[in-house]
Amino acid sequence: MLKDEELTYKIRGCVYEVYRHLGAGFLESVYQRALVQELELAGLTVACEVPVVVRYKGKPIAEHRLDLLVENSVIIELKAQQKMPLSAEPQLINYLKATGKGLGLLVNFSFPKAVVKRVVA
Repeated sequence: MLKDEELTYKIRGCVYEVYRHLGAGFLESVYQRALVQELELAGLTVACEVPVVVRYKGKPIAEHRLDLLVENSVIIELKAQQKMPLSAEPQLINYLKATGKGLGLLVNFSFPKAVVKRVVA
């Protein structure tokens, strides 16, 4: 059985519902707002723009922000690009490492369909 399978199934359903209503072509921020609403309608707890401290040799050197954190366990990195950037997956992996979370979803609202990739650290 996959880790957090029920939760990721529910999240995927929300992603596809947002795509069904909006389609492709909007900015990432539009999809983020819509997805937050859909996740909350599904009864899930979601936090936006969650700060993550980046450490180097144990010392904080920078801060990044997670797009979404669902149920305090699944990081969602959103994209709205025709082709997924090569840096997107390593970025999500780094977020997983920095937060100690074990599971992330890389979501791209692209044409002809929304794509969700599961990433485990």
